[in-house]
Amino acid sequence: MRIAVIADVHGNYRALEAVFADIDEIGVDEIISLGDNIGYGPEPEEVVQCLLQRHVSSVMGNHELGLISVGYFNRFNPVAKESLEITKSLLSEQSLCWLGNLPAVSLRHGARFVHGCPPQSMTAYLFSPTANRLKRIFSTYPEVYCFAGHTHTLSWFTLRGNLVTCRTLKTGVISLSSDSRHLVLPGSVGQPRDQLNAKAKYCVWDVGASNIEIRAVDYDVDTTIHLLKKRHFPVSNAIRLKR
Repeated sequence: MRIAVIADVHGNYRALEAVFADIDEIGVDEIISLGDNIGYGPEPEEVVQCLLQRHVSSVMGNHELGLISVGYFNRFNPVAKESLEITKSLLSEQSLCWLGNLPAVSLRHGARFVHGCPPQSMTAYLFSPTANRLKRIFSTYPEVYCFAGHTHTLSWFTLRGNLVTCRTLKTGVISLSSDSRHLVLPGSVGQPRDQLNAKAKYCVWDVGASNIEIRAVDYDVDTTIHLLKKRHFPVSNAIRLKR
C-alpha cells in the first residue's frame, strides 16, 4: 500500500496539478490531504473540484476553519483575512459545503492524519517543538505513525523509549524504524516554506516497506503569480512563491 500525503495546497492549482501528474507517474493507491486546501492561492475552486474528482480524503485545516468560524477568522492576520475573503468569493456552494464539513482528524491504515498538531488540533503549530512538548504530544495518541501539516516545512519527529529525535527532511527515501513512533511533516504543495527550494513538496508513505519518500515537483509558478495579481490577492502571496 502506497499513500501520497499532501498538505497546504492553499488554492495553488498549478502546483497541485503538477503533483498529481507526478503521483500518476509513480503510482499510489490512495491520496490523503492534511488540510488548508484553500487560502492564499488564486484557484481555490479548481483545487477543491480536483480533490473531489480524485476522491481525495482530507482533514480540516485552519483556513477551512476560518471559512466557518467567525471567531477564528477574526484571529487571522490581515493578509490571511483578505486572502480568505477573496477565496470565499471564488468558491461554489458545493465546494464551501465540502470544505466546511471536513473532519478534524482521520485515522487510516493504522496512522493518524491531522492538520496542525496531534491528537486533533487544526491550529497549533509544530515549529521547533521542545523534547518535553513532543513527549507530551506523543502521549496523547496511540498510533505509531502520524502525519501533520500547517508549518509548510519538512520535519520528522521520532520517539524511541524516552528519547525524542528531531530532524529536518530532504528529498529522497527515509526508512521508518519499527522500534520508534513517527510524526512526519511532509511540507507544502502550494506554499512551501522549507529550506530546500520553491518546488511543490509532498510525501509517499509505503506502508508495507515502512518508509516515506519526500518528493519535490516543478510547477507553473508564473501563471500562479499572474492569477494572484489578476484576482487582487495580497502581493506577499506571490512573493512567497519565488525564492
